[in-house]
Amino acid sequence: MWFKNLKLFRLSASWNWTAEQFGELLAKEAFVSAGAAAPMSVGWVPPREEDVRLGYSVGRQLLCAFRTEKKLLPASVINQFTKVRAQELEDQQGFKPGRKQLKDLKEEVTNSLLPRAFSLQRDTRVWIDPVNHWLVVDSASATKVEEIISALGKALYPFPVEPLHVTISPAVAMTDWLLGEPPAHFTIDQDAEMRAGGDKAAVVRYVKHTLDLDDIKKHVQAGKQCTRLALTWNDRISFVLTDNLDIKRVAPQDILDQSEQHMATNEAEKFDSDMTLMCAELNLLLASLVDALEEKKSDAAQAA
Repeated sequence: MWFKNLKLFRLSASWNWTAEQFGELLAKEAFVSAGAAAPMSVGWVPPREEDVRLGYSVGRQLLCAFRTEKKLLPASVINQFTKVRAQELEDQQGFKPGRKQLKDLKEEVTNSLLPRAFSLQRDTRVWIDPVNHWLVVDSASATKVEEIISALGKALYPFPVEPLHVTISPAVAMTDWLLGEPPAHFTIDQDAEMRAGGDKAAVVRYVKHTLDLDDIKKHVQAGKQCTRLALTWNDRISFVLTDNLDIKRVAPQDILDQSEQHMATNEAEKFDSDMTLMCAELNLLLASLVDALEEKKSDAAQAA
């Protein structure tokens, strides 16, 4: 249930849909498998398999899921069959196929193999918080995030998503934290990346290694800044912050053990309980983080 990666956006003040209305809007772009002949299909699916709602809500928190279905058809297999077909064509016509013929052969081979290819489905969840004005995509892939935001744009009008802007650069902030003290509620862990500027940037990575202050100072003096830093918030959630303001490797700590003390009676209750806990804890973490980086006030923030 817990998101592993957080790509952050601000929900604008124009958001005024109920969970039911949101689900109806997503239904226009609902996932439908395009069948054996299609290389890929995308669309919205219920975030909980046992539920039919595309816009799943607990309290005022919303969850949705975007599915991508791709056919697994390796290029090496296509090339192998194309080579055989090209040889057959050469034997028939008495000369080697030209560039256009080879291209057509490759398309024919691909279309003939697609029905026999395995399908891989992957769901990416999106958390929407109209109360605190967050939209968060659980993905570490910039391409996947862009695809999902584009899909949301097709379903929602006016488009309710705004970039998150902060006054202090994450790279500058993380470098300062390493040289001095982390902000309130945060502790620094043992993973970090220091990177210099330029096309041939020197990179130093620490993995489960003590971040020695003297070493850090030498790297900073050499022109490096911190571009990735492992942190823990309130001894409750560990994560890695990047210079792009992405949050990766989210790992809840003892809070999961605490939540299991209140055992749910069925899977639906457990899902709702986990979602409630995740949204509450991540909201507090994000509030502390944007406070440390001095978020620039947007319309959404001013309306909050």
